[in-house]
Amino acid sequence: MTSPVPARSGDVFTEIDTPALMVDLDALEANIALMAARARAAGVALRPHGKTHKSVAIARRQLAAGAVGLCCQKVSEAEALLPSGVEDLLVSNHVVGARKLERLATLAGKVRVTTLASDLTHVALLSDAARAAGVTFHILIEIDAGDARMGLQTPEALLPLAEAIHSAAGLQLRGIQAYNGPMQHLRGAAERARAAHQAGERAAEARARIRAAGLPCPLVTGGGTGSFEADLASGLLDEIQPGSYVFMDVDYARNLDADGAPYRPFAQSLFVLAGVLRTPAPGLAYVDAGAKALNLDCGPPAVAGRPDLSFTKASDEQGRIEAAEGVAAPALGERLRLVPSHCDPTVAQYDWMVAVRGEQVEEVWPVDGRGCVT
Repeated sequence: MTSPVPARSGDVFTEIDTPALMVDLDALEANIALMAARARAAGVALRPHGKTHKSVAIARRQLAAGAVGLCCQKVSEAEALLPSGVEDLLVSNHVVGARKLERLATLAGKVRVTTLASDLTHVALLSDAARAAGVTFHILIEIDAGDARMGLQTPEALLPLAEAIHSAAGLQLRGIQAYNGPMQHLRGAAERARAAHQAGERAAEARARIRAAGLPCPLVTGGGTGSFEADLASGLLDEIQPGSYVFMDVDYARNLDADGAPYRPFAQSLFVLAGVLRTPAPGLAYVDAGAKALNLDCGPPAVAGRPDLSFTKASDEQGRIEAAEGVAAPALGERLRLVPSHCDPTVAQYDWMVAVRGEQVEEVWPVDGRGCVT
């Protein structure tokens, strides 16, 4: 069951039903424009990751700003974002399972679809599905970019894999995927830059080996929000895949710049709007956003604009707010903007996203990819 729409266009800030996922349009639009401009100036293609926002409305804005396509992490997410008008989709995951491959093939009959492989058996499954549907899957070989996760970790397996993809019916070798998730959250700027350069060098070396064998390798893609500056400056990537830059969150705000100061090239645009339910004691309040309205894997949210307030505990449906010594607790019914600690899984908990400009609701968007886990 879809939850009730929490606001209507034209509502003022205080009329939004809480808890609500809220987006500051001015900040969102500035973030989209800035990343697009930086990528364009560097001569690197921009393919934003849709897993962050799961929103057709935001995807349209990214494409209008010059994005070459979208990343999605699940086939269902790609299906949900297809109405954005995207013509080039990268499912940046390993798609396994007959039903998923059938759906991926259906997508490939409509737009260009690229996906990942790091295993010869998987290549055969992809080929069978593409051949059966009469479509082409474009394939990126995912290499280990330093995070020891899904990528190919044995260099000697690279060329046999590339040759298998190149010769398989229904498949076209498109290039290399080199994404390192943990490096996006390395706190020091030098650490992030070093890890990004190492990931890029691994990808460049893999491409050189593939090309030396006479095989095509037109694309090297990877990178993310935390490493985007180093990714753009390296000259080693043809395309970057940042996602969180549209929203930002508490965890990204912990990253530092080269001088050790908070590194915040993008504005915070995503909030969970919460309402105060009770103020049982001086300096203490409870809000209507708890664990079911917030993702807490990176810690508690912050209270925007209120460094004197701390979110200290979450039950399922409520959150505890404690004020600094001598500070009055927020009043019953007061609205607080909570900054999520991790934007992607927070968005995934909502049916609706309330887009505000200033103090007024401009639009309400469905979270089109909510529940898209297959």
